[in-house]
Amino acid sequence: MIRVNLLPQKRDARREAGQTWLLAVMGVAVLEIIGLFLFHQVKLDELAKQKRVNAELQSQIDEIKHVVANHGAVKKQLEALRAREDAIQKLQSARTGPTEVMLELARVLTRGQSPTVDAEFLQQQRKDNPTAVFNINWDSRRLWLTTYHENNRLVKIAGFARDADDVSELARRLTFSDYFEDVRLLPATRTRDNSTKLELVKFEMQAKAKY
Repeated sequence: MIRVNLLPQKRDARREAGQTWLLAVMGVAVLEIIGLFLFHQVKLDELAKQKRVNAELQSQIDEIKHVVANHGAVKKQLEALRAREDAIQKLQSARTGPTEVMLELARVLTRGQSPTVDAEFLQQQRKDNPTAVFNINWDSRRLWLTTYHENNRLVKIAGFARDADDVSELARRLTFSDYFEDVRLLPATRTRDNSTKLELVKFEMQAKAKY
C-alpha cells in the first residue's frame, strides 16, 4: 500500500493564498491613498480658488467702504462742480444772449461796419438781387434810436431818421443779421426838430432776437 504525504502542499497553498490576500489588501490601501491624495489636491485647488474670490470680494467691499466713508466730501465736490457749471452756462447765455444782440445792434449802427451775415449767402444775394442788399457805405449818423425794448425776445425799436430811406436801410441790415428775424416796420410819421428845424421821420419797428 502506497501512502502520499500532502501536508507540505497544503501549507504552500495556504501560504500563497495568504500572500495573495495581503497583496490585494495592500493594493486596495495604495489605491485608497492615491484617491485620498487626489481628492485632497482637488480640495486644495478649490480652497485656493475660493480664497482668490474672497480676496476680490473683500477688495470691492473695502473700496465701497472707502467711497461711503467719503460720501460727504464727494457730495460737496459734486455740488461745487454743478455750481461751477451753472455759472459757466449763465456766462455763455449772457455772451450769446441779450448782450450779444445789443453788440450786434451797435455794429449795425456803426459807420463802416455791417451786420453779421454769412459771406457766401451775402455774395449770392448781391448777384441775385443787388437792390435788396444793405448799403455798405450808409452813413449811420443819419439815424438814431430813442427806445430799445426787449421782452421774451420780441424787440421793439423807436427813433428818428433824416428820411424814409434811412429807416429802410436799418430794416435791411437787421433782416440780413444773424441775430434778428421777422423784422417789421410800423407806421412812421413826419416831424420837425425844434432846435434844428429839420424835418425828420419818427419811426418804429419790431423784430425777434435770435439767441
